[in-house]
Amino acid sequence: MEEPQQQQPGLEESKSNFRIHVITWNVATSNPPDDINSLLHLNQILQQNPDLFVIGLQEVSSVPLRYMTQLVFNDPWSLLFMSTLGPQNYIKLSSIRMQGLLLLFFAKLHHVPFIRDIKTSYTRTGISRYWGNKGGVSVRFSFYGHMICLLNCHLAAHMEHMTERVDDFVYILDTQKFDCEKAQRIVDHKLVLWLGDLNFRIQDHELDYVHSCIDNKTYNLLWRKDQLTMMKEKELMLQEFEEGHLNFQPTYKFDLNSDTYDTSEKKRKPAWTDRILWRLKSKVLTDGEHNKNNISRSEEDEEYPLTIKQDLYTSHMEYSNSDHKPVVGTFTLELRKKDTIPLVHLQAEGEWSADKDALLLYTTLQPFPSSSWDWIGLYQVGFTSKDDYFTYTWVKDQEVGFSEEAIQVCVSKEGIPVRGGQCILCYYSSILQCIIGVSEPFQVNESREAAEEDVTPD
Repeated sequence: MEEPQQQQPGLEESKSNFRIHVITWNVATSNPPDDINSLLHLNQILQQNPDLFVIGLQEVSSVPLRYMTQLVFNDPWSLLFMSTLGPQNYIKLSSIRMQGLLLLFFAKLHHVPFIRDIKTSYTRTGISRYWGNKGGVSVRFSFYGHMICLLNCHLAAHMEHMTERVDDFVYILDTQKFDCEKAQRIVDHKLVLWLGDLNFRIQDHELDYVHSCIDNKTYNLLWRKDQLTMMKEKELMLQEFEEGHLNFQPTYKFDLNSDTYDTSEKKRKPAWTDRILWRLKSKVLTDGEHNKNNISRSEEDEEYPLTIKQDLYTSHMEYSNSDHKPVVGTFTLELRKKDTIPLVHLQAEGEWSADKDALLLYTTLQPFPSSSWDWIGLYQVGFTSKDDYFTYTWVKDQEVGFSEEAIQVCVSKEGIPVRGGQCILCYYSSILQCIIGVSEPFQVNESREAAEEDVTPD
């Protein structure tokens, strides 16, 4: 008889919980609504706000001239999420757009120095796999040392293309590659969150029967004929992905500005086209049914475990600007942190105002690949993304002093806000493509010129 394995002392106590809020929504080229607070589940009573937001949109308007402009200046949907989440102390860490497909990734500011190696990729599957109206976009990153990949897909439409949808999904998994030694492919990541308009339909059942099940909330009577559920029975790759119960009414297709299913001549059958699934690599590797190579769970997974639990899977019927309803999944991620110390410590030195050049100090706490393109930005508290700075300074160019403890860098007064306010410094690594150090908030004083303007009579 084998002796029970000994739990490492303090291992359970060292685990941390994080909340992830995932949204998928086919917005059908519509303009954003005025308010998305209920969709984001912000400030709900007795509920902690999420640590991470993952937002996947499909069919964002991509009229050519507007699309090219939005690639440079952000689209209205991105701006709405940024303006809503920014004041709540979230920043947009990454986004990727491929025609109508858009994936946004936000995090609470205090997690930002521990979210590293951010990279994006995309795959076209529309019109002989040359057109980007269908396909997948992804963001991968390291979260406290754990490899995570987010994948937003819009797969082929129509009832008869069930097999094509699966083929295109496998093609996306096979073709997307990342410049990351530990996780070059999507399936190499410890956790994959797969979301999007996957376009799987409800097969065989007649329209009246589907409507009857929806009216009676007997959704379980429709599950066996859901095409994704059917395909999971014979596709091993799909079996590696888990999904919560579809205990909400189908999210497609509605008449615009209503809660009424399609009343057009086509009378399309309702379906759960909009889905959120996840894949935990360690679970796949320890499942004998899928583990053909007899790979055992690695020592690293034992020492630094990661588990995920879905807390909520639902739709939001109150949004009616699209023929789809948005779907939300909330998760609790439990892990033991590999990365516990930021790469860089930053602080403002002395008083800051637009009256004179300012100084900051930074200290390297752990080795990282630095570059002459690294920069430090000055931000207002509540900033929305790494590009939302007042000013920035090239780290190597503006060094004015150093010691064993810290390096001193000059910041030109030209970009310091004359009105002052609460600000933050962020160190951006061009090689790692992420912010690796964040200072504590500090006060920038109002300039003398601005103060004089305030007291000068009209």
